[in-house]
Amino acid sequence: MISVPVRNMAGAECGTYAFEPSDVCDAICNQLLHDAVVMYNANRRVGEVQTKSRAMVAGSTRKLFKQKGTGRARAGAIRTPVRRGGGHAFAKKPRDYYYRMPKKAVRKAMRMALLSKFQDSEAVMLESWQCSEPRTKVVVGFLNSVGLSGKTVLLATEGVDANVWKSARNISGVMVLPASDLNAYSLLRQRHLVITVAEMDRILGRNV
Repeated sequence: MISVPVRNMAGAECGTYAFEPSDVCDAICNQLLHDAVVMYNANRRVGEVQTKSRAMVAGSTRKLFKQKGTGRARAGAIRTPVRRGGGHAFAKKPRDYYYRMPKKAVRKAMRMALLSKFQDSEAVMLESWQCSEPRTKVVVGFLNSVGLSGKTVLLATEGVDANVWKSARNISGVMVLPASDLNAYSLLRQRHLVITVAEMDRILGRNV
């Protein structure tokens, strides 16, 4: 059984939240988490690097001089890779690094990363986000009250909360993401997690 205190925006405890680890996932598999992070990093690659091959550089294909009788080393076309200004021997071409793991594996990796935050005492349960207007001071005060100031934090909101996003976008190391968009990469990239009770209930299927 994992039990964590529930805090309000002032940082004060207003209850506890308990759940069984098996409700999130059976066990944590480091290899699956590694595979998920590698996939997300690969999908972020642009892959637009390109160099010219000998067929793409300007120049004649004529042999520079005859093969024998000059006393010099034999030479082919001016576009050969061994000459200055020639093309690359193995030219790089734009490529797409995108690939996708099975949906069940991606979902399971997210739940493993989520469970690891609670097991490592790196998760903070919040009663609810109370940001009626965009004010950075409100989010900074909350982070200071729960001891997360100056640390990398992922703030999980209920849907797209523009007020929370605008309030936290100028804070260094803080990332805001709807809880429905949580993934293994975002959870592992940030050291700490702040998630609301309602969203945790939704993940565990308690409000269905």
